[in-house]
Amino acid sequence: MKINLQRIGTVHRLPDETCRLDLDRKFAEGLLGVEPGMRLDVLYWMHELSEEKRRQLQCHPRGDRSRPIRGVFALRSPMRPNPIGVTTVEVLEVDGTTLRVSGLDAEDGSPVIDLKMARS
Repeated sequence: MKINLQRIGTVHRLPDETCRLDLDRKFAEGLLGVEPGMRLDVLYWMHELSEEKRRQLQCHPRGDRSRPIRGVFALRSPMRPNPIGVTTVEVLEVDGTTLRVSGLDAEDGSPVIDLKMARS
């Protein structure tokens, strides 16, 4: 089975610690109902994670060597076979296919692969 992921946009970190998500115009219809104040889960590809780190399946939680090693599936570690990050953000502004959000921990330039309404 082949799996195809499609970039729907790109993360741009802003000087005020917020982020701008620039989505491809072909996904504009999917933003219907997205409004300031709403909480979204942003799924993004951790594009700067090396192939070596992607093969690491165990690590100390938060890099704290005083804590016992655990498997990556029992952690929120960035080290994983498929480096998909997910962060719940607050939507601050919506302007066409551009969203300004707070709380995103993605690196500048990270590909956005999906947006979902966050669970309350």
